[in-house]
Amino acid sequence: MAEAEVGDDVYLEDPTVNRLQERAAEIFGKEAALFVPSGTMGNQISVKLHTRPGTEVILEERSHIFNYEMGASAVISGVTFRTVRGSNGLLDWESVRAAIHHQAAYYVTPTSMIALENTHNMAGGSVMPLATAEEICRGAHEVGLPVHLDGARIFNAAISLGTTVAQIARPFDSVMFCLSKGLGAPVGSMIVGSKDFINEARNWRKRLGGGMRQVGILAAAGLIALEESPELLREDHANARRLGLGLAGMRGISIDPETVQTNIVIFDISGTGLSTAEFASELKSKGVLANGINTREMRMVTHYNVDSGMIERTLNQINDLLK
Repeated sequence: MAEAEVGDDVYLEDPTVNRLQERAAEIFGKEAALFVPSGTMGNQISVKLHTRPGTEVILEERSHIFNYEMGASAVISGVTFRTVRGSNGLLDWESVRAAIHHQAAYYVTPTSMIALENTHNMAGGSVMPLATAEEICRGAHEVGLPVHLDGARIFNAAISLGTTVAQIARPFDSVMFCLSKGLGAPVGSMIVGSKDFINEARNWRKRLGGGMRQVGILAAAGLIALEESPELLREDHANARRLGLGLAGMRGISIDPETVQTNIVIFDISGTGLSTAEFASELKSKGVLANGINTREMRMVTHYNVDSGMIERTLNQINDLLK
């Protein structure tokens, strides 16, 4: 990062940002890519470009765009959401088709876009099969609807499916993915899509305050994350499975280890007698970080800075806590 060659990215003159964008487009098999400060900005730019005010977006009820982006789609794009509950967080074409308002009565809010999430964060990092995503995209396109993929952890999905991110991204009109999170960069996400889409996305990035000048210092880290980190995710997945298996044998904790597909572990502690706030606080005092996502469930995530020894220490700390 200290040695990064930089220029003014608002003028499209930062060579390191340009290399990152070109490489991301190449890896994903799309025409162009855009570096943005955050996944939320990437998702919200995509919603803006695919919709018009007074329409609605179909997405899964636990999706990040719906729950954790502060209602930005209503503020920026003037759209509402029609949520559908998926099986383990995953939608299928039948459930999506049933929710679409296409050529309906004039007083019915029309559907303008479908958004999917892969992997699905709040469903414990569940992975959408390729065939399912392709069927949803095909059906949506037949009625003229674009499909956006919140692929914050799409590289985790590719490792789990034994395929490439380009294959996952192929049927989607736009994809957002994070260079941070599992890939380990300190800052940044990418949007990929057609050249026309990315040109307009650049306008909205600037409009939303995302013109970052000599941002090659961040893009340099993004290039390392993009090129070197994906293969390391296999270790994250193995660590998450070990964590899930260890938790499954503990008193008061409920988890099916088979649901741990990638690097996110969600487990029910309602049988321990502790609230999620108490559980998190006690673990934090022992140097273990975990989130309570509701009154019953905790969430833990394995990543670049977590090794197998830390998994064993975490399991020991939780076991001691439950005693």
